[in-house]
Amino acid sequence: MKTKIVFAVMILTTTIISLPAGAQKVKFASSEDSLSYALGVANYKYYQNDSITINTKMFARGMTDASKNTPVMNETDAGAFVVTYMQRREKARLEREYKSKIEEEKKFFSGNGKAEGVMTTPSGLQYRVITAGTGVMPGPDDIVTVHYTGTTIDGAKFDSSFDRGEPAQFRVKNVIAGWVEGLQLMAVGSKFVLYIPSSLAYGERGAGSVIKPFEPLIFEVELLEVTKE
Repeated sequence: MKTKIVFAVMILTTTIISLPAGAQKVKFASSEDSLSYALGVANYKYYQNDSITINTKMFARGMTDASKNTPVMNETDAGAFVVTYMQRREKARLEREYKSKIEEEKKFFSGNGKAEGVMTTPSGLQYRVITAGTGVMPGPDDIVTVHYTGTTIDGAKFDSSFDRGEPAQFRVKNVIAGWVEGLQLMAVGSKFVLYIPSSLAYGERGAGSVIKPFEPLIFEVELLEVTKE
């Protein structure tokens, strides 16, 4: 399925528009009329092939209003609406495709939240304290040094600073939302297990070949150092 956004712009030199058998050939008054008609056909077919329902009257009205500089949406608002609409459409498609995975995630967090020592925050993040440190706690702008191992809920490991033989260092606010929240619950010397819902990780996008769309993640994190900014 196509996911890119097209704002009624087609390269006609690479677009072939064929008339159906028996169709009447129409002679347009000018090449500009021919171009305008061709753009209408090409764009309608493009969106139709992408399963997008177009109200042709509203489409024509939008073009007419824009040509008169009287649109009810300015160019920025129109562009933002199209992007948001397509993102929601794609998310809905993925939710249908990964329905069983979404149900599996709900079941995991429902059961895990009842496990001994597991705490759940309002955002849905769950964590378990292995070691409670006594050092400084980081803020979103601070730089942290951590050791960690990341797995999916079925135990597949996808990343580990331990395996690389050196800790990772980054600014707290520059990582996924589950890490941003979880790190600020920790003091230096702490070791936590973070159970991160997909909504606080990579969501419907996923990341790479292991982290699929709607994939919850588990991290064992040891906070070694905080550099205050």
